[in-house]
Amino acid sequence: MYGWLSSALLLALWWGLAAMLQDRALPAPPAVLAALRSELAAGALLPALAATLGRVVAAFLLAMILGSALGYAMGRWRAAGAVADPWVTLLLNIPALVVILLAYIWFGQTEAAAIGAVALAKLPNVVVVVREGARALDPALDEVARLYRFGPLMRLREVVLPQLAPFLAAAARSGLAIVWKVVLVVELLGRPSGVGFELHLRFQLFDVAGLLAYSLAFAGVMLLVEAVALRPAEKRARAWRHAAA
Repeated sequence: MYGWLSSALLLALWWGLAAMLQDRALPAPPAVLAALRSELAAGALLPALAATLGRVVAAFLLAMILGSALGYAMGRWRAAGAVADPWVTLLLNIPALVVILLAYIWFGQTEAAAIGAVALAKLPNVVVVVREGARALDPALDEVARLYRFGPLMRLREVVLPQLAPFLAAAARSGLAIVWKVVLVVELLGRPSGVGFELHLRFQLFDVAGLLAYSLAFAGVMLLVEAVALRPAEKRARAWRHAAA
């Protein structure tokens, strides 16, 4: 209930400020809604959302898979941590914009370069979270798995993943917001489709209503993904860990 009240207050403040200023740079909510309907009727909105969402999913999965594997290795084996830690620290401190520009310069303005740059920008965050989870694994459970002679897959399924699940869920939830924002920058700088590309066009035309329409539409999609997929997955992960313990 409080969330709805806060949203209504934000909408009222936006509407009131737009009405007071009467400036093209701050269109009122009805103007943004009209722009949204226009883009939807023209058939431009849904393809742009689909293109961006596809890039988000691809970069997100790539970052989660590689980052989880590397983070687990760093947390479990000291040698792996010592070797990879400088690289992870470097990536954590390089701005995503630099990663994107270098990827486009070195590999061209291709789809693979765009997705790879986004995944690389997200990768160190996943590594750090999963590394801490791997360091917190219970040695007693490892001993039980050793006594019962669990195979690698069974050990992973029954011992490792239940303990890592909350850390994986936290990395996924925090990372999704980072990924979709970086994807918009990637599209703005070098892709011929997607929400970021449309935002670039609206910026050139000083079409603030259209810019806000595309931004809010995709933000709404990502909020829906978080509510439908990530939050329930995080709850299941915590329940899985408690059940395994």
